[in-house]
Amino acid sequence: MASNQKYYHITVKSTTENLAVIRDFVKDAAADCGCDNSTIDKIILAVDEASTNIIKYAYNYRSDKDIEVKVKFDKKNFAVEIFDNGNSFNPANYKEPDLEKYVKEKRVGGLGIFLIKKSCDEVKYEILKNKTNKVTLIKKIK
Repeated sequence: MASNQKYYHITVKSTTENLAVIRDFVKDAAADCGCDNSTIDKIILAVDEASTNIIKYAYNYRSDKDIEVKVKFDKKNFAVEIFDNGNSFNPANYKEPDLEKYVKEKRVGGLGIFLIKKSCDEVKYEILKNKTNKVTLIKKIK
């Protein structure tokens, strides 16, 4: 591993209580890598939304499943990879929300993917050969 690269890893059970554990883990990793507060806030928002979606939709609130989080930092990019073995998500089915309509209708929730995309410079979703879902959230470091 080159000296300008850092790696971090954690695995937790898929409970809503562990959302704070995941947030703190990623926040500490980002701070250790020298990310500024604005960048950290955006990363945490995206990670929290992605992890919440895994708990709600991939695992249907089953608390006996694992969420694995890996952080990779290389001076240019801060990348968070989140893995689960739950129901998969098809990004092709995602439609950008109409925010005016959303506010008019006083809707609650449903903006997670929108917030993830707005908070990150790049978002990738993959289904790996072993049927593991992997979402990668990348924030460019300036």
